[in-house]
Amino acid sequence: MGKIIARVAIEMKNHAPFTIFGAFTGIIIIFVIIYGNLLQTISPISENIFYILHPTHVFLSALVTTTLFIRYGKKNIWLIIIIGYTGSVGIATISDSIIPYLGELLLELPNTGAHIGFIEEPLLTNPPAFIGIALANWKGTTKFPHAGHVLISTWASLFHIIMAIGTQITILQIIGIFIFLFLAVWIPCCASDIAYPLLFPKKNNDKNNSIEATKSSIIS
Repeated sequence: MGKIIARVAIEMKNHAPFTIFGAFTGIIIIFVIIYGNLLQTISPISENIFYILHPTHVFLSALVTTTLFIRYGKKNIWLIIIIGYTGSVGIATISDSIIPYLGELLLELPNTGAHIGFIEEPLLTNPPAFIGIALANWKGTTKFPHAGHVLISTWASLFHIIMAIGTQITILQIIGIFIFLFLAVWIPCCASDIAYPLLFPKKNNDKNNSIEATKSSIIS
């Protein structure tokens, strides 16, 4: 267990630069919206944007988590489905909805709300998860730029927060949003993409078949 914790800590450290970059893009988007006087225009459609980005995040998480589990875990179809679903819908919900919602409460944004995708919009959220699981079973590995995965996750969290902003925002709130965007992506994504395959090792695993080799075949 100590080795697993140490490994996850190393991977979280390595993921931090990607996540900081993603959080900065979110703040840039907010500044563009504010200084372009677009807040009143964007706010009404932010929920629609969220429900495009969130299912996309769910799909990518299902694809990555399931592929890694198949590579490192027991090849039991029910376990594959459970791990793929909880590692995508569950983790993406924490990343895109729960952590942003907690940030909205702490930052005292006026229109706070926990928009739980698989409850509010199950037909938009659940199918991408099962498609990702099925594709992982069929194809095995699918390359996707890790920076792209981070950006989609960050922007889903961002538009959840934008739904809560209202018509104005302070500099202190913007700083707080940056912090919560970072946390919303950094912790859940590491848990989904790294902790799962480490917790479910395959028997007789080749020492040369390292987790880095597996990750590099999925997230370039």
